[in-house]
Amino acid sequence: MITGLKNLVRDDAGATLVEYAVLLALVALMAITALHKLELKIHREFLLAARDLRLR
Repeated sequence: MITGLKNLVRDDAGATLVEYAVLLALVALMAITALHKLELKIHREFLLAARDLRLR
């Protein structure tokens, strides 16, 4: 049983798939965060433009 566990620890064939999945998740999280910040800035600009149009 210990030999099987040692072989399991040494076998890193599936590690690349996990690494790519983690990398993809981090990139997706960064993209979502960036898009959310951009959405907030665009929303603010539209609110300011609408306010300026009402004041004229």
